[in-house]
Amino acid sequence: MFSALATRRRFSELSEREVLALAISSEEDDARIYRSFAERLRADYPASAAVFDGMAAEEDGHRQALIERHRARFGEVIPLIRREHVAGFYARKPMWLSANLSLDAIRAEAEDMERTAGAFYVRAAKSTSDAATRKLLGDLAAAEARHERHAENLTEDNLGGAAKTEEDASAHRQFVLTWVQPGLAGLMDGSVSTLAPIFATAFATQDTHTTLLVGLAASVGAGISMGFTEAAHDDGVISGRGSPLKRGLASGVMTALGGLGHALPYLIPDFWTATAIAMVIVFVELWAIAWIQNRYMETPFFRAVLQVVVGGALVFAAGALIGGG
Repeated sequence: MFSALATRRRFSELSEREVLALAISSEEDDARIYRSFAERLRADYPASAAVFDGMAAEEDGHRQALIERHRARFGEVIPLIRREHVAGFYARKPMWLSANLSLDAIRAEAEDMERTAGAFYVRAAKSTSDAATRKLLGDLAAAEARHERHAENLTEDNLGGAAKTEEDASAHRQFVLTWVQPGLAGLMDGSVSTLAPIFATAFATQDTHTTLLVGLAASVGAGISMGFTEAAHDDGVISGRGSPLKRGLASGVMTALGGLGHALPYLIPDFWTATAIAMVIVFVELWAIAWIQNRYMETPFFRAVLQVVVGGALVFAAGALIGGG
């Protein structure tokens, strides 16, 4: 590792030829990243893919201009120097990470790429005394500064109001299917199904330690079960519900949290204090579920309250009656 770091040079130590070579490789990398974004989005968001195709084409134009300037100044052989060869220089995320980025995250990443590229050309222009090279680098700095506006123009050409609305709706739907729906199912299962065993144990034993152990076992066990079930029963290929790993994670974590919410108050030694706090948390959990159903699943709020709160109250009553019987 020390050897690798020792071979890196600071930007201030680069020659004009090396700065040009760095700019050429950087433009090549950025064009490749934009094309990877386009490929990632093409199936689900074709209009946004066209935007990134256009941005990649502009980066190709920058690279050609830089190559022509290098040819005029230094000849045909371009030194191999990349961002990772320069100490403290900005780096791009690996392209394979784009497979895990949402549409909005990809747009934000592209904005950051434009901003850092513009800052690079401003700095690079200051490092050369050749008038033509300085002009080219300054022009590229200005071009990168306008790149956000260029992207807006591409968006206007390729991503009109109707297309953008449709893509945003599709992205929202995918978010709901992949994260909200399984997470909500897990939260409902964890919050409601653990009510009976936890409060039955609480009222039967009136022992906070025993109740806590039962609550932990029920919550963690339910989380593991729901997570595996969600991940295993649908690979998302036909249903379009997204990655089974993401859905399983959302379902498992929210199931465990739903049960732990009213199990952890039994860390308090006093039984009635712990039970009162647990009941308040149950009330908050059930209302949160109703709100999520109304917000993301478009369930009428009154119906959501009726389904969740009444159902939860019945399960709680069953647990209390069984435990107190």
